[in-house]
Amino acid sequence: MISNWLAAALSRRNIHYGWVMVGVTFLTALISAGTVGAPGVFIIPLQKEFGWSTAEISSALSIRFILFGLMAPFAAALLNRYGLRNVTLLAQLIVVSALLASLGMTQVWQLVALWGVVIGIGTGMTALVLGATIATRWFAARRGLVVGILTASVATGQLVFLPLLASLTERYGWRLALGFVCIALGVSALGVLLVMRDRPSDVGLRPFGDEGTEPLPAPPVSHGSITGVALGTLRDASKSRAFWILFATFFVCGASTNGLVQVHLIPMCLDFGIPQVQAASLLAAMGIFDFFGTIMSGWLSDRYDNRYLLFWYYGLRGLSLIFLPFSDFSFYGLSIFAMFYGLDWIATVPPTVRLTAQKFGPERANLVFGWIFAGHQLGAGTAAFGAGLSRTLLQSYLPAFFIAGALCVFAALIVLALARQPKLQPAAAST
Repeated sequence: MISNWLAAALSRRNIHYGWVMVGVTFLTALISAGTVGAPGVFIIPLQKEFGWSTAEISSALSIRFILFGLMAPFAAALLNRYGLRNVTLLAQLIVVSALLASLGMTQVWQLVALWGVVIGIGTGMTALVLGATIATRWFAARRGLVVGILTASVATGQLVFLPLLASLTERYGWRLALGFVCIALGVSALGVLLVMRDRPSDVGLRPFGDEGTEPLPAPPVSHGSITGVALGTLRDASKSRAFWILFATFFVCGASTNGLVQVHLIPMCLDFGIPQVQAASLLAAMGIFDFFGTIMSGWLSDRYDNRYLLFWYYGLRGLSLIFLPFSDFSFYGLSIFAMFYGLDWIATVPPTVRLTAQKFGPERANLVFGWIFAGHQLGAGTAAFGAGLSRTLLQSYLPAFFIAGALCVFAALIVLALARQPKLQPAAAST
């Protein structure tokens, strides 16, 4: 098999196959980010072609965000039961099928069914849970850094896809832009098929940084149903105060990023006379800052108290959202917003994953994080619909941004209620 040959070749060069897993997962998440972020580019073209209101389009995106999150704990159970490669390929097939079917949609209920329900389920089958599983299963050291790299792929996806999709949409229409996304997903699926494997033992390795000599224990076998495993995890985790704090803060994270800025920043910029391609480029600029900010967050989370990292991340994000309406939407003001907001767009993920693994253990970390991520997407869905409703009823997005900023300040304060974690030592392991 290609994976066994590649693992042996890399081992001779003292490179762990886990980094190949990081690479193929990065590509998968990058293209999925383009798929998830694309509707923000398509809101205005859909309004012009079909006459749908912002609230109607936002309702479909809200459903997608909520299902994207609610699928996460069940996705973790699917990944544990059927393997990373099988579940990832099935998820990509579902998303491509929905995108192709949506090329012929003419009614708003079709938008809700395809972009809301089907794509919500398909993208939710991997979501951030796939990255968390790779980090906790393939790495004994550098977990925070790995989560940072894989999470940063979301920013890179925006950097690569949104300006390109905006340009394609402006020149050739939204259907051709969707066709391009389908081709990119096909390329990603090929990479998954060729090199993705379930566990290090599948290619004769131990997790990266694991210097032990004792045989690794066999992975736990679950005989219960997927639903039973996921709900059982929620039952056990919900008894912990730490779970609810992480769930609440991640709700705010989703409300202040995916649901608000990713969906509504472009149409809000149009309200202030900023062209769509330029607005998409602003999101791409945030992606540049977030790419480096999230990787740095992963590096920091391996070394410092994750509670204080989250305090600063949420606090700075809240201040940047409150500042935005006072920026006059000038080039200078938007540049300041893009820098500060972009640096910690999803920098909250590595500390949250590490805190989850420390509290609930590496084997159950992806299942528990799946439920915490469900909170993230419930927040995203609430903000996606709420901001669209604000624009429809009040003719302004600004109230939604003020509320999101205040929620971030609240999240920064409650995260300090988490119990102090053991002091972390810098992870040292060669690549």
